[in-house]
Amino acid sequence: MKNNMNSRRSFIKKAAISTVAAIAIPEILSAAMAKEKIKEIKLLKDQVILFQGDSITDSGRNKEDSGFNSSRNLGSGYPLLAGAALLNKYAELNLKIYNKGISGNKVFQLAERWDKDCLELKPDVLSILIGVNDIWHKLNGNYDGTVEIYRRDYIALLERTLKALPNVKLIICEPFAVKGVKAVDDKWYPEFYDYQKAAKDIANQFGAVFIPYQKIYDEAQKKAPGAYWTGDGVHPTLAGAQLMAKAWMKAIK
Repeated sequence: MKNNMNSRRSFIKKAAISTVAAIAIPEILSAAMAKEKIKEIKLLKDQVILFQGDSITDSGRNKEDSGFNSSRNLGSGYPLLAGAALLNKYAELNLKIYNKGISGNKVFQLAERWDKDCLELKPDVLSILIGVNDIWHKLNGNYDGTVEIYRRDYIALLERTLKALPNVKLIICEPFAVKGVKAVDDKWYPEFYDYQKAAKDIANQFGAVFIPYQKIYDEAQKKAPGAYWTGDGVHPTLAGAQLMAKAWMKAIK
């Protein structure tokens, strides 16, 4: 009986937090993005939308499935939730939505697979979230990159993309971390701020839409603890993925 009562209390507590967070998401996004001039992309019929990045984008997708518009190939994270919202809202447009994120990737690894996983798909809208591994793997001794390398490689990647796809619309997502949640500690800072600044500078340089995910996660922690939004400080929980998807949708008309 006691265990049942404890389980019931736990369920009620979790349900209450979920309800509060769901209600709070529009308020979080409004506060975090108020000073950002988010340019909106107008979608057209038969367009291709591609999500690219590391494990945050990958989110367990089936890499043997080369298709689009399903949970098998979109994974379980923000690309699936944003993709579902797009397909629901723009049913008449016959969109094709791909996810080609790969866990562990840094910018140079995107470049190594770019022909197959980007250019051959000919995306009309290309969304990239990359950068957290460029510092995380450096901190754990598995990479010796610098923010200068990150910036240089990212610019080269986008120049290559625009040469092949001059009309592609770009969405650059800010790499983010939630300090104090497991993997993210003081060692990340202040260096990680330089990676975030580089991402925003690059978005401005290429006229891309910029999604300020760090500001969004910072604002979200005013409504629920950091561990509610991300399990390890980097990878989003379901609530965090929904938060990201809702923010991403702000870029689309």
